[in-house]
Amino acid sequence: MQFEMHDNVKGKAMSYPVTSQPQCATTSCYQTQLSDWHTGLTDCCNDMPVCLCGTFAPLCLACRISDDFGECCCAPYLPGGLHSIRTGMRERYHIQGSVGHDWAALTFCLPCALCQMARELKIRE
Repeated sequence: MQFEMHDNVKGKAMSYPVTSQPQCATTSCYQTQLSDWHTGLTDCCNDMPVCLCGTFAPLCLACRISDDFGECCCAPYLPGGLHSIRTGMRERYHIQGSVGHDWAALTFCLPCALCQMARELKIRE
């Protein structure tokens, strides 16, 4: 069987595959100003109701944080749920940090990290 090439589309440009992604015209295209948390990790006593809830009922506070952040209140019960909420909070509010810092805060200072997240949501919203 022999194939014949027919030029049925006259006057139309040929389509070429994309070999590279479009680049930004300026160097600051995707850069945003990073900020810090409004309160420190150990500033728990700045908001006593949050502090008491984080100390004596941390899962209740975690559910409230999740709900206030717009996630399902069951997210803290899922593996990695609190970590993803804290990381999402940093991303949404352009807060400096890393996934490693989030993990360390939630692993070694859970009540303090929850209180910091609750205070941040209260300040930002």
